[in-house]
Amino acid sequence: MENKRRAEINEKMFCHCCGKEIRMRYGLPEEGVCTVHTDWGYFSDKDGESHEFVLCEKCYDDITSRFALPVKVKERVEWI
Repeated sequence: MENKRRAEINEKMFCHCCGKEIRMRYGLPEEGVCTVHTDWGYFSDKDGESHEFVLCEKCYDDITSRFALPVKVKERVEWI
């Protein structure tokens, strides 16, 4: 049981923008996060690279508020 509790404490995630630690429990974040993953292609200077980062909700809101066009939002009715 102690090993399980220790593993639960050691799981960490960080916002790549502000550096805030996002606590994890059983492999899941304990707050809302935005995970971005992209595979860059032929017409990019990053061809063949995969990039991934995590944003806390505050940083997500700060960044998306500066977009020229609003983020497309869909209401989820069912959570499976």
